[in-house]
Amino acid sequence: MTTLFLIRHGENDYLKHHKMPGRLPGIHLNERGREQAAILAVTLREVRFKAIYSSPLERAVETAQPLAVELGLEAISAPGLADTDVGHWVGRSWISLQKTKAWQAIQEHPSRFRFPGGESFLDAQNRTVEALESIGREHPGQEPVAIFCHADPIKLAVAHYLGLPLDHFQRLKVHTGSATILSIHSQSASLLAFNLIPPFTFPK
Repeated sequence: MTTLFLIRHGENDYLKHHKMPGRLPGIHLNERGREQAAILAVTLREVRFKAIYSSPLERAVETAQPLAVELGLEAISAPGLADTDVGHWVGRSWISLQKTKAWQAIQEHPSRFRFPGGESFLDAQNRTVEALESIGREHPGQEPVAIFCHADPIKLAVAHYLGLPLDHFQRLKVHTGSATILSIHSQSASLLAFNLIPPFTFPK
């Protein structure tokens, strides 16, 4: 059994201004995002994490860093945890995209959608789950593992492990700076908590 804390990165100006960040490099946490990262570090420092993993994108790395410093651990970069590759849509406004037929397809039938010049949600789900399974094999004991990544990978992973149809994964909402906890067994999985907003406590 492996307990995975799936933590969404903190706020950044791309999200604040409703732009698609995708895998664009150079997107850093804003002031609110840095505050969220600090609060996460304080909230989670009592958890005995075996390891910390992060998407290679800056906004995830910067969210992981305060906790890594607090616990004296290195945040291990895992490319499979990167955000969805939105291809030619990177940097575009959600407001303008919401007027297109493609946006409607994303909301109603995401399993059939591929971002122009990017990946499909099915590709992103398979990639994310493969990364989590690999991390689980590295840490088969009961010690928890912290994983800093992005909204879509977290929602896609939860949908996979709960058996939720891919076309329904958009019904899940994951806020910046939140934690979702999954317990993964060899033949099953349990959702222990979803979209927890710090500060929160754990039973002793």
